[in-house]
Amino acid sequence: MTSRFASVGVAGGGAWGTALALAAARAGRTVTLWARDPAAVEAINARRENPAHLPGVRLDPPLEATTDLARAAAADLVILSTPAQTTRAVAGALAPLMRPDTPLVITAKGFEAGTGLLLADVVAAAAPAARPAVLSGPSFAADVARSLPTAVTIAAADIALAEALARALASPFFRPYASDDVIGVEVGGALKNVLAIASGVVIGRGLGASAQAALIARAFAELMRLAVALGARAETLTGLSGFGDLVLTATSRQSRNFAFGVALGEGGSAAALKEAGPLVEGAKTAPVALAIAARLGIDAPVTAAVAALVEGRAGVDQVIGELLARPLKRETA
Repeated sequence: MTSRFASVGVAGGGAWGTALALAAARAGRTVTLWARDPAAVEAINARRENPAHLPGVRLDPPLEATTDLARAAAADLVILSTPAQTTRAVAGALAPLMRPDTPLVITAKGFEAGTGLLLADVVAAAAPAARPAVLSGPSFAADVARSLPTAVTIAAADIALAEALARALASPFFRPYASDDVIGVEVGGALKNVLAIASGVVIGRGLGASAQAALIARAFAELMRLAVALGARAETLTGLSGFGDLVLTATSRQSRNFAFGVALGEGGSAAALKEAGPLVEGAKTAPVALAIAARLGIDAPVTAAVAALVEGRAGVDQVIGELLARPLKRETA
């Protein structure tokens, strides 16, 4: 066991937080999982299950759940697994409870609405004594929870910290790769959710697999342009946290963002779907990403189409028509 990170606290009792708590426990860590819902905490501790978020998954090896955030914050490293738009509030609540220099590993994917900041920058502002890191990559909570083989990227500005975190969380079925390209890992994770909505729209509208493949390829080129303009390294985007995550999220109905896009393509309204459905980070990220692209002078037609759909400024057929009517150009120009 890596004694430096013998204990892990997880802030967030949803599917992904619970799955990562399991992954940490399987890696030999002592794990404390914080959740707001007392019923979820009772179920985890008494029945070894999180029925609301991971039904049917036995939580072995054991981990402890609590409604006391301070108990999770006291760990050697803390995983922040709450939605992107709650990052500032939860990091701020954790800040006075953690020891200085505790790594705080962000797992949400997106930009902060209003500021346009990446989440590592949000954490740096809200919890300045913590050491921000980011975990991202092609991974569904149910797969991780069931010990299906999964590979992710863990990024920190200090590569030695990223490598130490990867070692602390690694197990035979959960393989983290270390990186020091925090911007690349974050932007890849944020934008793939937006682009997965577009892929879902293509399928929901019945446009076929060929159109979906073309859309994913052009969407990846768009992701690469914007990420590099923000300071990412291109090779990061061709890895797990960029291309790998985009392929997974843009092709599977397990993805909330892809499923949301399918429902849009089938005729559902964005407003109704956001109200009735589960959390869809790409719908919140699209307008922010579009504003960033405009500020940087980056061509982002797929992001623009998704933003128009989720904000109700255009319908599916209109945005598809506009994309198909774009001027012909060289593919790599």
